Amino acid sequence: MAAIALPRLIRIGAGAIRETGALLVQLGLTRPLIVTDPYLAQSGGLERLTGILAADGIQARAFTEVVPDPTVASVNAVVDMIGKSGFDCVIGFGGGSPIDTAKAAAVLSQRGGSMQALKTPHLEERPGLPIIAIPTTAGTGSEGTRFTIITDEVQGEKMLCAGLAYLPIAAVVDFELTMSKPKRLTADTGIDALTHAIEAFVSRRANPFSDGMALLAMRNIWPHLRTAYEQPDDRRAREAMMLGSHQAGIAFSNASVALVHGMSRPIGAHFHVAHGLSNAMLLPAITRWSAAGAMARYATCARVMGIAADSDDEETAVAMLTEALALLNRDLAVPTPQSYGIDADRWTQLLPLMAEQALASGSPGNNPRIPDAATIEDLYREVWA
Repeated sequence: MAAIALPRLIRIGAGAIRETGALLVQLGLTRPLIVTDPYLAQSGGLERLTGILAADGIQARAFTEVVPDPTVASVNAVVDMIGKSGFDCVIGFGGGSPIDTAKAAAVLSQRGGSMQALKTPHLEERPGLPIIAIPTTAGTGSEGTRFTIITDEVQGEKMLCAGLAYLPIAAVVDFELTMSKPKRLTADTGIDALTHAIEAFVSRRANPFSDGMALLAMRNIWPHLRTAYEQPDDRRAREAMMLGSHQAGIAFSNASVALVHGMSRPIGAHFHVAHGLSNAMLLPAITRWSAAGAMARYATCARVMGIAADSDDEETAVAMLTEALALLNRDLAVPTPQSYGIDADRWTQLLPLMAEQALASGSPGNNPRIPDAATIEDLYREVWA
């Protein structure tokens, strides 16, 4: 039996953001705190959203200092703001960082205690403040998931926090919000979404519902990712990427991610590599290593993405998939950790800790092949160059 969890309401399509005020009215919410980043605060995005809300009689306040790879300190700052005012909901507006910050603060403000106490394997099921998520990138899928990732800046650890408490009550998925995004962000978030879909499909916790969403996501993402990267104004590609990202988020929220994500988080925590980029660095090599544990499933990925034909046998299809993922990284200028500029000695020195943190996240346990710490260290060495 699979237990499926989704946002209660989803508004999706061009101009969906204009329905945000009506959405809050429908939910009986009138005092939102918008959690966003300095870019959206300064570029007019926040002003547009507050204007939309005001048109429906909703006066919103905003926290605008979200940091990339949100930290415990940044979450605590939002919690303090919530504690001083009578907000009845939190709106995460932006990429993965604002939405993850909003999720964490919505829960912590009602639960109390520390973020460290909420990291996996703990599951937080008691509801916090209602969360509304409005993504502006096509990648994290966080608007449809029951997860958030917060960095413990003292311990140098990206903490995965899970449970129904983090699932937004509503999501507003408007691809027009992604039209101005630069090539590097488009590439990294796009490969992140692709990783979500592939890992959800090959996860040991996959189920028929998550399989359907993962396959739909792959069909949307793979044919359109290069176009969105090379032609940022292509509306059809942007729409397909946003829809695919959302579908992939729903898929992995209901099946979980696996080894790529488990190994990605320590890279982000220790070397401040963006989450999507660290996933992209890892995806070809980890797929190649993992494939033996689920040849049929990886072959299905290759066929659904149009990389392999139905007539190709499993071994051929999987080989074509891993080659295509490596070629995608080349075409989208994804660096290796070495070419990104990470210090070689520090990388080597941190391998045991990164392997330990990867395993502790629980994600590698969902992988088709489950590695031990030594294997993860070897994979990190392979990915380095």
